[in-house]
Amino acid sequence: MNCPACQHPDSKVLETRAAGDALKRRRQCLQCQHRFTTHERVERKLPLVIKRGGYREPFDRDKIVEGLRLACRKRPVEARVIEEVASRVELRVSLSVASEITSGELGELILAELQEIDIVAYVRFASVLRQVAGPADLLALLSPWLSPAAGAAPEGPAPEGPAIDGNDVAAPLSDAQA
Repeated sequence: MNCPACQHPDSKVLETRAAGDALKRRRQCLQCQHRFTTHERVERKLPLVIKRGGYREPFDRDKIVEGLRLACRKRPVEARVIEEVASRVELRVSLSVASEITSGELGELILAELQEIDIVAYVRFASVLRQVAGPADLLALLSPWLSPAAGAAPEGPAPEGPAIDGNDVAAPLSDAQA
């Protein structure tokens, strides 16, 4: 571990603490005595992700975190929760015996986690994953929450706001109304 101040390659560990699924270490450079912190995570054998276009790329936890941040943007979801979700998804993927996973399967793992956290983030993420192209697709995505008679409501928080059924779709505004 190179010292960030003088780039000397040797340092000693002063303190080690568990930080979630990683280790946090306080170090001191043996040359300049500068103290710094490192975060270490066990490197797991992760499968390749098969993208929609058919090409493969290495699993990237940072992409999971970024996708979760986008879905949870301006929502009451703490950064800690996003990191925990990313860690759980990464653990499930790493425990898989498969050497490859499709981006769709990975997206469904993330959706299962989002469904328990925030329904708006769930809908945002699902609309991209499932390629929602119009109102009919969006209503189909929301149908488990809109019509309890259609079957058991999905687990997770109920949608916020007034109850909506398929007949409550607003008519487009005319030029005079807009």
